[in-house]
Amino acid sequence: MAMFDENDMDFPEAEEEEFEGESSNRTFILVASILGGIILLCLIVGAVFALVIAPRQQQQAAAAEETRVAQNTQVAQMLTETAVAEAQAAIPEATPTVAVTPTASPTPVIAVATDTPTSTPDVAATGTVAAALTQAANALQETPAATLPAELTETGLAEDIGLPGLLGMVILLIVVIFFARRMRQANVN
Repeated sequence: MAMFDENDMDFPEAEEEEFEGESSNRTFILVASILGGIILLCLIVGAVFALVIAPRQQQQAAAAEETRVAQNTQVAQMLTETAVAEAQAAIPEATPTVAVTPTASPTPVIAVATDTPTSTPDVAATGTVAAALTQAANALQETPAATLPAELTETGLAEDIGLPGLLGMVILLIVVIFFARRMRQANVN
């Protein structure tokens, strides 16, 4: 004795629940796809940075260091050559010694000995020492006493992206949070 015939009954509530379930699945798949795309894009950008941009920056830094070393070497060589030239100019030239021959004269002649160096000093060593002392004196004059840096060093994310970029990312993340909450609340109701 069945009061109700199962074939005659419609279950409209069950069909609506299935439809709502499919809608929430579509929304979840859409949001998951968007987030997955963002993550994939971040990975691609990170790989490009690690494989292309960072090595290029390291090569440029190495080239700049090599140029700096070459310039310092050239300056040191020029200072050494200048010191050698000054040292050679400062060496008194040897005066020829005149041999005094006794001659008969009514007045006596007195021979005076001259100070003539018997050996020349090592000019290259003197020039090198003079150049080193000159460099040390210049370094003391040019180097200020311990001072604090006027600016902070530029390291970190804020210098790379800048303050407007960071604020934009904050606003974007807040929008994502509100959007996700609204979608969650819409799916619960």
